[in-house]
Formats: sequence, structure tokens, C-alpha cells
Amino acid sequence: MILIPVKSLANAKQRLASVLDQPTRTKLAETMLFDVLETLGTWASRPEVSIITSDQFAIKLARRFEFQIIADNTNRSETDAIEMATHFCESQGVDCTLVIPGDIPLINVSELEQILEAAPDEGSVLVPAADGRGTNAAWRRPAALFPLRFGNDSFKPHLAAARATEKPCVVLSLPGIALDIDDPFDLRQLAEAPGETRAQRLARQWDLTDLSLAANE
Repeated sequence: MILIPVKSLANAKQRLASVLDQPTRTKLAETMLFDVLETLGTWASRPEVSIITSDQFAIKLARRFEFQIIADNTNRSETDAIEMATHFCESQGVDCTLVIPGDIPLINVSELEQILEAAPDEGSVLVPAADGRGTNAAWRRPAALFPLRFGNDSFKPHLAAARATEKPCVVLSLPGIALDIDDPFDLRQLAEAPGETRAQRLARQWDLTDLSLAANE
């Protein structure tokens, strides 16, 4: 099962506060989530998709794509949301999970298929963020093989936890999945990368030449 935690989009992307006001950051977060879910929606052989959220926009979007919704009524953190969703998967007999964030708008089906193709019979696959610090995809079999703890520097702890299981751990470098949008430099990379995702078209409306744009949405 693919798990996507989505916290309140009304307060999204605080690290972009120096260049975008909150309504614009919310619109960007919503647009990136749309890109991610739309890509999953085009994946003919995908596993089941579940959105862990209490955000009304995310719920509406999940229903549009006919994805499952796992209610996140506490809305504390991505770590808590994934822990709760993993327990749910175990209770449903799900043997493996792929956790991805909702802010990787350059995600593509080819890279997702590479994760599944590389997946061991038991073990894990990890995809680091472009800066090597975060974790932008984590596949585990069994579903709760090791706990996931998300944050700005989650990749090394995840890699250590995966290796501690003494099961195979595959690390993949996937440029589309690797680009998450957390700071102004990421925003420029998004705008300059090849492609025409919704988030890219939105970012290209802004003057990113000196990373000191004024919000105009």
C-alpha cells in the first residue's frame, strides 16, 4: 500500500515564509499534492493508495482519485500519522508499505516502478531527498519492519534502522522523487526543471531570479 501523510495545508511550507505569504504557500502545497496524486492516478499497476489526513482539500482530492482516506484526527506530525497508518495496514493484512510525501511534484511512474522492481522479498528501499538529508520514499516489507521518523535529517537514521534489521536495504537515487520543496532554492529548481506539472507552472509565475520574490497569488 502507498501511504501519503498530509498535514494541515493551511499552515504548510513555513520555511518558504521569507518569499511567499501563507495563502500562496497553501496554494503551492495544494498544487504539489495534486501533482503527486495525479501521477499515482495514471499508474495502471499501482498498489492501493491511502491518504492519511484531516485536511479538507486533501480529502476532496483523494476522493476525486478514488483513493482511500485514513483519518488523522490528531494531526500532530507525519511520524505519528505514518505510525498510525502502519498499524492500520498491519490490521488489514497488508504486507508492505511505500511511504511518500505530498510535496514531490516531479514524481513519475517510472521511478515508482523502479522502487518496486528493486524491492527485496523482505527488507526495505529508501530514496533520499536531493540534499541527502531527508527521506522522500520508504518501502518496507513487512510493513512495520522498522519505525519511520520524519524530519529534516531523517535519511541517515532511517538507513541505520533499516540496516539494523539485518534485512536487505536498497538505496536508490531518483531525481524526480528527490526534489521536495522546502526552501526557496528548491522552488527555483522546480521552476527550472524540465516538465509542465501544475506546481512548475505555478512557480514559473513568480520572479525567482534572486530568491526574494513577493507573493502575488
